Amino acid sequence: MKEVTREVYLKWYEDMLFWRKFEDKLAALYIQQKVRGFLHLYNGQEAVLAGALHVMNLGGKDKMITAYRNHVQPIGMGVDPRKVMAELLGKVTGTSKGMGGSMHIFSKEHGFYGGHGIVGAQIPVGAGMAFADKYFETGGVTLTYFGDGAARQGSLHEAFNMAMLWKLPVVFICENNGYAMGTSVERTANHTDIWKLGLGYEMPCGPVDGMNPVKVAEAMHEAMERARRGDGPTFLEMKTYRYRGHSMSDAQLYRSKEEVEEYKKIDPITQVLDVIKEKKYATDAEIEVIDERVKDLVEECATFAEESPFPEAQQLYDVVYEQENYPFIPHRL
Repeated sequence: MKEVTREVYLKWYEDMLFWRKFEDKLAALYIQQKVRGFLHLYNGQEAVLAGALHVMNLGGKDKMITAYRNHVQPIGMGVDPRKVMAELLGKVTGTSKGMGGSMHIFSKEHGFYGGHGIVGAQIPVGAGMAFADKYFETGGVTLTYFGDGAARQGSLHEAFNMAMLWKLPVVFICENNGYAMGTSVERTANHTDIWKLGLGYEMPCGPVDGMNPVKVAEAMHEAMERARRGDGPTFLEMKTYRYRGHSMSDAQLYRSKEEVEEYKKIDPITQVLDVIKEKKYATDAEIEVIDERVKDLVEECATFAEESPFPEAQQLYDVVYEQENYPFIPHRL
């Protein structure tokens, strides 16, 4: 695995802080009704992404697919954050020209394949993407993310079975933040160790500290190397925690404020910052420069999104199939 150096820690701090502040800004815009529909935020789970990005082949062969808590992943993979913000505001400058919204961020160019609103829908799709990589011998690995709620879907078992049968280059990752939509893991099954679902398929599997990017990177490196060797899939359960509700409309009656505060003591951003200070990787002044840079970029994204226009009505026709013998719906794209 690539060494976790001073530069890596500083990048992790800046990236995770930006993702956190980016989503905090989205929360504020949602309250102002500038973001419509549902809004699922990633606050607290940033280490799961930071650790994975450290070992991925970005801009190359590796791909990622996830559920609807999907705003910061494409940013981490290289998508312009201004376009992600614009998409959330339904603007034409967004990643899907304003028509995907919060749950459907997508960028084939950067290897990010959504953003899926149907619980568990991305699991067999991720396996299918890995099948394509094996068929065409691309050498790529697909990271397929889902939440603890989706772990109860039948499609997971079908995908696991086929992935093992064909030794597909895929890593299945359950981001277990404890509550799915609003029901604790303890109330949804007679077992709480979700990673053990892999045992039924003799799939390499195990739990990972999802609040520590180093632990995430180590586990992901091992799993991805196994996939690249042709040895098939791995199932990892990232034990993490979301500080906000399932969505912005979640009253969070299923947990106490004291519990949330307790988990904030192991905040992934704080953990990384503590290492930076302990090892003297940066001075307080240098950290302050990073903080200001993050703040400025968030405001730049918000300004870009708010000043961008909404799509024209014509776009509704541009994104459906064009039929040559039915010329009554004009297309411009």
